[in-house]
Amino acid sequence: MSYNKARAEKKWLKWKNAEEEQLRELGVDEEIIQRLHTYDWDVFKSDRRYYEKLSNTDLYPATDEKPRRICTVQELLDEIEDETLLSALRKEDEKTLQIVIWKLDGYTSEDISRKLKISANAVDSRMSRLKKKLKKYFYG
Repeated sequence: MSYNKARAEKKWLKWKNAEEEQLRELGVDEEIIQRLHTYDWDVFKSDRRYYEKLSNTDLYPATDEKPRRICTVQELLDEIEDETLLSALRKEDEKTLQIVIWKLDGYTSEDISRKLKISANAVDSRMSRLKKKLKKYFYG
């Protein structure tokens, strides 16, 4: 859904008028109210520029679909569409591919080392070797 500038401005004005009315009832000086209005308007314009640019890109398609979580090595391999990458990963052992899955889930090397009962350096070494192999595979 694209960003609607007019609707956003109308909503902001409604909120701002209610806030200013409340400030006047509390006896706040008119100069302070005007300075707040100017500041809030500048913030609103900044946000509006951001959301307008965001809505003009196709990088973030509007979807209610949640990204599918990959839990097993087979699910990882099933998700890969690039034949070159798939063939390279099929040559790797299951432990290394499991490390890749956990890294994709945001686990640290220390977390993974505790799960696999190996050192964090071993986890990092496996990832480093895999990266080197993939670079060789793709770039010769």
